[in-house]
Amino acid sequence: MTEANLYRPINTLKPVCDDVWIVDGPAIDFGPPLVKMSFPTRMTIVRLRGRDLLIHSPTPLTAALKAEVAAIGTPRWIIGPNKIHYWWIADWHAGFPAAVIYLAAGIVERAGERISLPHSPLDARCGYPWDDEIATLPIVGSFMTEVEFFHRASRTLVLTDFIENFEPHKLTFWTRLLTRLGGVSDPDGQMPRDMRLTFSRRRDALKQAMEEMIAWEPERVILAHGRWYRSNGAGELRRAFRWLLP
Repeated sequence: MTEANLYRPINTLKPVCDDVWIVDGPAIDFGPPLVKMSFPTRMTIVRLRGRDLLIHSPTPLTAALKAEVAAIGTPRWIIGPNKIHYWWIADWHAGFPAAVIYLAAGIVERAGERISLPHSPLDARCGYPWDDEIATLPIVGSFMTEVEFFHRASRTLVLTDFIENFEPHKLTFWTRLLTRLGGVSDPDGQMPRDMRLTFSRRRDALKQAMEEMIAWEPERVILAHGRWYRSNGAGELRRAFRWLLP
């Protein structure tokens, strides 16, 4: 595991805009043995009215970070947005036991004993406590369902793996090659090519979902891996999905 690609400082709140923060976390090794690479991690926190916090794809919960989070509000919901983003959910629930866990399809089967806690499904577009302030959009593929979130007030779109955008200067020669072949190299980060294949039979549904997200006109797009987009969010979506959209 390498630390060269981290977005320092890690494990601390970083303001994005009013009521939105990110936390850059440690790197994790992921992928088959011959193409395994180090992924920097990132979580997003959105504060709603009443100081309720939505915790998206949590990174490790340190004592210092727990104090920072408690200072900005109360964690109410802990989100596992797809089946490979769940590792630290149980730790956050231990730290904030009143928070409700919401899990995307596939997490329970993949996580096993890692998450043996009561939870609610994250499989619909509405019916959540955050509906008035955050839009929820599940996108179903043959391998993985990912659930996207749009904070209306700040025009912030939160993705997970639907776009990855690794910066070449943070990578080794081998991982620069892998990310370029995978279509996830900054400044032209896109949906990973292997993930595109899982939507080959659901291309129309994916296209409809992307058109809906573009219609939201997001100002910024937060990603879990790599450089995220601070401005021109809708334009970045059009660029990243030009292989799909007219």
